[in-house]
Amino acid sequence: MVSEAPPFWWMKPDWRAWGLSPLSFLYGKVAGYRMGRKRRYAPPVPVICVGNFTVGGAGKTPTALMIARAAKAKGLKPGFLSRGYGGSLDVTTVVDPEHHRSVDVGDEPLLLAREALTVVSRRRVAGAERLVKEGADLIIMDDGFQSARLAVDFALVVIDTGRGIGNGHIVPGGPVRAPVAVQMRHLDAILKVGDGNAADQLVRQAARAGKQVMVAKLKPRGNSCLAGQRVLAFAGIADPGKFYRTLETIGADVVETRDFPDHHHLSDDEIDDLIAHADAGGLILATTAKDVVRLAGGHGRSEELRERVSVVDVEMVFDDPHAPALVIDQAVEAFRARRLKK
Repeated sequence: MVSEAPPFWWMKPDWRAWGLSPLSFLYGKVAGYRMGRKRRYAPPVPVICVGNFTVGGAGKTPTALMIARAAKAKGLKPGFLSRGYGGSLDVTTVVDPEHHRSVDVGDEPLLLAREALTVVSRRRVAGAERLVKEGADLIIMDDGFQSARLAVDFALVVIDTGRGIGNGHIVPGGPVRAPVAVQMRHLDAILKVGDGNAADQLVRQAARAGKQVMVAKLKPRGNSCLAGQRVLAFAGIADPGKFYRTLETIGADVVETRDFPDHHHLSDDEIDDLIAHADAGGLILATTAKDVVRLAGGHGRSEELRERVSVVDVEMVFDDPHAPALVIDQAVEAFRARRLKK
């Protein structure tokens, strides 16, 4: 697996994790202190934060999209707030999926902007203010659970049951962003994604703390045309293996794979290599929705690759179909209570 996170983070703790434990201790102290910050900007609309315990993907963006759809079904105008990781713009910006490129605003915001109003900002307070100015009556933060810049009315923490929290160590010795006990105090519910058992201990811990536990699965949308086809799959996401397994579930014959770091923009040589290997082996190219948006408006043969590749999109399917609406209802209730305290 290739990722921005070192592979040893997702293994049983070894000498590297233990050797970095003094730095992890210091990082955890600072992160925990920041999460406990009392003074936060309180937007004049409800705020839902979709986060995770660790560095790397766990399904935050598909979860945020489902909550936005539920909000629109209620007649609300949701707005996504993102830091725009991987993008170059350092000014607060309303994302236009027809105009912006992933090198400008990041790949995930482009996906979010197809669904609802989306603002990227390195400064979360400025981003929240812009969303309200643009008419949003519900803010959905894609990540930012540990930042503690905004008052959050409902914090939903997503955890992948296949990876859990890796070796359990805090950055840089592991993928955990802040002490789990501190994070547990600030969340309202855990969303358990998948059928694995790597998150069982955390789920039990959350249940003992009186936190809600929701259950969901990532399921492919369409793409039955790949069933029985020989495929060269590539992905630049936190866990490429998850994507390859998704291809297998829809019946694709995954002959070759190419892993790239999360949010990676393919070089000309990498694009040429993918096309050449697909042509030589008579393979169909397949990738994720997040990967394909990084090809739009790119250099070299980016457009050729974008037109040739089959995109396998996924969506978060909750075991309880009413769960996203329940999250919104609880956020609105908490927001009203927050406003009464002023």
